[in-house]
Amino acid sequence: MSEAADTGQVDLYAAKINKFKLQDMVFHKTTLLFAFVVLVALAGILATLTIEAMPALKSFGPSFLWANVWSVPDDQYGALIAIYGTLVTSAIALLIAVPVSFGIALFLTETCPVWLRRPLGTAIELLAGVPSIVYGIWGLFVFVPLFAKHVQPMLQKVLGDVPVVGGWFAGPPIGIGILTAGIVLSLMVIPFIASVMRDVFDTVPPVLKESSYGMGCTTWEVVWNIVLPYTRVGVIGGIMLGLGRALGETMAVTFVIGNANRIVGSLFAPGTSIASTLANEFGEADPGLHISSLFALGLVLFVITFVVLAISRWLIKRGVAKQGI
Repeated sequence: MSEAADTGQVDLYAAKINKFKLQDMVFHKTTLLFAFVVLVALAGILATLTIEAMPALKSFGPSFLWANVWSVPDDQYGALIAIYGTLVTSAIALLIAVPVSFGIALFLTETCPVWLRRPLGTAIELLAGVPSIVYGIWGLFVFVPLFAKHVQPMLQKVLGDVPVVGGWFAGPPIGIGILTAGIVLSLMVIPFIASVMRDVFDTVPPVLKESSYGMGCTTWEVVWNIVLPYTRVGVIGGIMLGLGRALGETMAVTFVIGNANRIVGSLFAPGTSIASTLANEFGEADPGLHISSLFALGLVLFVITFVVLAISRWLIKRGVAKQGI
C-alpha cells in the first residue's frame, strides 16, 4: 500500500512538472511570436520604403541626400533641405528641453514639497498626452504672434551684431520659422524627458544620498556626484526618447515651420522638415518621381531614427560598462 501510494505521488509530481513545462513552452513561444511580429512589421516597413523609393534613388543617385533643390514643376528633388530642417529643429528642441527637463526632475525628486510632488508630476505626465495638432494650433495662433512681436525683435537687438551668431537671427521677425518650430518641439518633448529622468532619479537608493548629505554635501553635489552617475543610463535613454519624438513630429512642426523649400542661414527664416514635407505633399503627389522622392524622404527619416537609436544603445552599453555591471 505504501509503495503504491509513493508511486501515485511520484506520478502526480511528474504530471505537474510536465504541465508546468508545457505552460512554459507555450508562454515562451507566444512571447517569441509577439517579438517576431514586431520584427516582421519593421522589416516590412523598411522593404516597402526601399521599393517605393527606388525610382527616385536610381534617378538621382546618392546626390539625392545632398541636393539642395525641391522643385515639383521641374521634377527635381533633393533631401538636403528637409534633412537640414529636421536636424536643426530637433537640435534646438534638445538644447532647450534637456536642461529644463533636468531641472523639473531634480525639483520633483529632491526639493519639491511632498504635497506638491504628486499633482505636479501628474500634470507633467498629462502634457505628454496632448495631441500634437493641439500644440501646432497653439503655436500658430498664440505663440507665433507673441514671438514675432516681443521675442524676435529682442533677439535681433541683443545678438544681431554678434559675429557669426548674428546671422542666425537676421531677417524679418515674422514669427514662423525654424527657431519657432524648435521651441514648440521642445515643449512637446519636455514631458517625456522629464518623466523618464524623474523615474530614474527615484531609483537611487536613499542611503547613498543620505550618506552624502551626512558628510556635508550640498544638494547639487549629491545630484552631480551621486544621482547622475547612478542613473546615467536612464538619463541617456530619456534624452534619446525625446530626440526620437522630435525627429518624427509632423503636425506641430507643419503649423509653425513655414514650409519653405530652401535653406537660409537665419533661424527666423521659414523652412521645412522631412515629416512636414510628407504631410504637405503626399496627398497631392503625382505618380512618378514626386511620390517616389517622398518615399525616399521617409526612408531617410527611418535611417536617421535608426542611427539615433543605435547611438543611444552604444551610449547605454558604454555607461553600463563604466559602471561595471
